[in-house]
Amino acid sequence: MKLNKIAKTLALAALAMAGSAQAQEVVRLGNLKFAHYGAVSYIKEIAPKCGIKVEEHVFAKGLDVMQAIIAGELDVGSTASEAAISGRAGGAPIYVVAGFAKGGARLVGRTDLKMKTVRDLKGKKVGVTRGGIQEVLLLAELQQAGLTASDQPGKDVQIVFLAYADLNQALLGKNIDAMMQSEPQSSQSINKGFGTEIIKPYDTPIGEPIRTMVMTEKFYKERRPVAEKFMRCFVEATRTFIDKPDVAEKYVREVIFKGQITKDDFQDAISNSPYSYDISPEHIQITTDVMAKTGVGKMAKPPVAKEWVKTDLLDQAKKSLNVK
Repeated sequence: MKLNKIAKTLALAALAMAGSAQAQEVVRLGNLKFAHYGAVSYIKEIAPKCGIKVEEHVFAKGLDVMQAIIAGELDVGSTASEAAISGRAGGAPIYVVAGFAKGGARLVGRTDLKMKTVRDLKGKKVGVTRGGIQEVLLLAELQQAGLTASDQPGKDVQIVFLAYADLNQALLGKNIDAMMQSEPQSSQSINKGFGTEIIKPYDTPIGEPIRTMVMTEKFYKERRPVAEKFMRCFVEATRTFIDKPDVAEKYVREVIFKGQITKDDFQDAISNSPYSYDISPEHIQITTDVMAKTGVGKMAKPPVAKEWVKTDLLDQAKKSLNVK
């Protein structure tokens, strides 16, 4: 009898341990709803074959992802670089571990105003989302053009802060004259005829902004085997979207946007925000320097990129999957 009891106890303990080991395989991912964030979203679809379970939580903007990381609610987050930089400056315990898309911004003017250059924004109202990479790019472009800007009247350009989802409606309703917008919304405004591209804002020191994948320091250090599996899954998902654009289009249009964007919207958006893998300390440092210069994020002490950009997991995952 005693042996039976011991055997049962050991079996239950083994089951409990297996259950807790399985529970540790869950990765909590914060993401945003944009076309170029699609491969990140796709990770959860292929996660079981990577040996993990990914729980995706979708947020309105990158700064919200950072808040959730600080609150201990996420292990990994995808965001534009400025939110990661602001987050790190504000004490978020994160590392930048990959770059998942490039570009993804466009300065669009009202079609009836026929604006062709940044200088044409003088005397105009320009919409942008506060704290997004688009704000960094807008202020960098205005500085480069010698234009002053504020969200109060009296400067060359009046900034109007709106959510990504509200910018197109404001442009259509002529409540703003131009907008620095993300994808696919900027492509939609052009395809629907109420917006005209002024520029793609990639001629500042930042160049094409790279969207960042961040991991918490705790996840990176203490759950290393799971972090390695997640990174291989990220590379696999991204490779699928790059090599099989039809899979990417179907997933983004039907699953993420539920038919709300057209084929042209998707293709125009991705041509301006291609999927990618890589990031460098140099790119993050330049972005940090431009943020400090333009005052976005109001960082008391801007973080030094080489201290928190860690690409070893990415390099290892790419090598294991023969991805250049």
